[in-house]
Amino acid sequence: MKNFRSIRSLAPVQCAAAAILFVASLAVQAQTIVVASTTSTEQSGLFAHLLPEFKKASGIDVKVVALGTGQALDMGRRGDADVLFVHDQVAEEKIVADGFAVKRFPVMYNDFVLVGPAADPAKTRGKDIVEALKKLSAANASFISRGDKSGTHAAELRFWKLAGLSEPAGAKGNGYKECGCGMGPALNMASGTGAYALADRGTWLSFKNRGDLTVLVEGDSKLFNQYGVMLVNPARHPHVKAVDGQKFVDWVVSPTGQAVIAGYKIGGEQLFFPNAGAVGK
Repeated sequence: MKNFRSIRSLAPVQCAAAAILFVASLAVQAQTIVVASTTSTEQSGLFAHLLPEFKKASGIDVKVVALGTGQALDMGRRGDADVLFVHDQVAEEKIVADGFAVKRFPVMYNDFVLVGPAADPAKTRGKDIVEALKKLSAANASFISRGDKSGTHAAELRFWKLAGLSEPAGAKGNGYKECGCGMGPALNMASGTGAYALADRGTWLSFKNRGDLTVLVEGDSKLFNQYGVMLVNPARHPHVKAVDGQKFVDWVVSPTGQAVIAGYKIGGEQLFFPNAGAVGK
């Protein structure tokens, strides 16, 4: 009310001009969307690189809420976000099938890596993630799991299941611990305790506090890590900013957006690989 009282106190011409400016400022403020995404896209620095370019192209601001993929998808179900940018394809396809998101588009990929102490006491080094996890269990090696229902956590659980070690609870070895935290904090814990961890390569490349940690397992096709983007369904949640949200989706899968993603590098190494045209990814 203070703003309107201030406007009324002006002369008629000034009042009209001030009112126009006030309404215009509200319109600008309205051009903000909420994107629920993963900690890996945020902590890797991708959004800091990507979003200024989207703002230049569209004039739309993006507020990113970085959570585990499971939590991000829950935001979509509640209608607390306009767009979802995550990496758990099975869960993404389910949220579309359940009617909470409009359509899923593949947008980019990288891979997961198993990191651990350079001495590799459990002898996991190689290209087979399933065999590596079997060795970790047999050695009761210290392993930090995110345990947060993120895309990385979901992938880790799939790999333990493939290794035949998902049940009973102690099958993963006495050194298995869940932190219930994001990728960065999990890596900090692994670095500080000399433990193993599964990480997405993007966050690993941007992670500075590596200590004695190094990549031990990579190159397994099972470690492929696909990201998808989708608009939260405005038919389910009418307050969703569908027009501006769709502009973001369309831009990140466009040749321009894909080129910006490809251009994000750390130390000359590309973190994410655009593949918006991929089928079945």
